[in-house]
Amino acid sequence: MRPGTALIGGLVCLLACIWLGLSGLPAQAATTERIVVNRFSGVAIEGFDPVAYFVDGGAEQGTAQFEANLWGAVWRFRNDGNRAEFLSHPEIYGPQFGGYDPVDIARGVTIAGNPRFFVIAAQRLYLFSREDNRDAFTADPERFLYEVGKRWPALQDKLSQ
Repeated sequence: MRPGTALIGGLVCLLACIWLGLSGLPAQAATTERIVVNRFSGVAIEGFDPVAYFVDGGAEQGTAQFEANLWGAVWRFRNDGNRAEFLSHPEIYGPQFGGYDPVDIARGVTIAGNPRFFVIAAQRLYLFSREDNRDAFTADPERFLYEVGKRWPALQDKLSQ
């Protein structure tokens, strides 16, 4: 064996182990887009069905069998009826502010919402980065939406198209 061969082999093995270990972690959402999507797959809101929040009252995972492409994102649904309803009224069923947390937007930053922390207020879906933000919004949505109204246009312009 040539000198250094064992060292190179060990480094290759170490890098492979790191890569395999990280590949099992959940993919991070891109926060430089107008719609929060998985940066590897392009799937919006972690594959949760946006219509299910309204129909089923909770966060339900969609499937690749029922997908639609809209606004540069892949949306997943539990069934064909939910997909059709979303495509008929995406402005109602899609998460407000592209899935960014409105409490964070009110503070002047864009942070991706977590589809598991949600509120439906005034027949619109809002996603939150943390439970605390969801609870604060629920206590006084008008205050946050007022602040978001002032900040969102400028923040949205900074997000890529």
